[in-house]
Amino acid sequence: MSVKKDALTLQRIELLHPSVRQEAKEIYEEICERLNGRVLCRFAFTLRTFAEQDALYAQGRTTKGAKVTNAKGGQSWHNYGLAIDIVMLHDKDGNGTHETASWDNKIDFDGDNVADWLEVVYVFKLFGWEWGGDWVNFKDTPHFQKTFGLTIAEAKKRFETKQLISGTNYIWL
Repeated sequence: MSVKKDALTLQRIELLHPSVRQEAKEIYEEICERLNGRVLCRFAFTLRTFAEQDALYAQGRTTKGAKVTNAKGGQSWHNYGLAIDIVMLHDKDGNGTHETASWDNKIDFDGDNVADWLEVVYVFKLFGWEWGGDWVNFKDTPHFQKTFGLTIAEAKKRFETKQLISGTNYIWL
């Protein structure tokens, strides 16, 4: 039986930094194998432009909505294609549409006695990704990042000084 994959997630993986793209595909394959029931993991956000980041930062501050980030443009690993935010999609009625989004990290939709969210966390950690759920000051449980030992300030400086992979907007790592 083939494991169902989320088409949007597959598209969003292609937006990631070239240095993590193949690994993200492998991570997603492993996640799909582990979530063997009525749930899919969607990579909700991967690459985000500085302008998109600034718009999210404005939310809850100068525009309507709840605050969703503490990072301005250039201050998020998403801006460099080195971060992934997830959401679980549940197929409540069993018709294959996976119509219900969930950020509950304790639910076991697939019935294997392990919270689905934690199955995803486990896979990302196997590949050496940092999980926002482990952060002390600001928990960001949907967030994973791989920074290659860089600080966000170093990444921003590389971007601003055009230390980019030829023909792209991706920084050199």
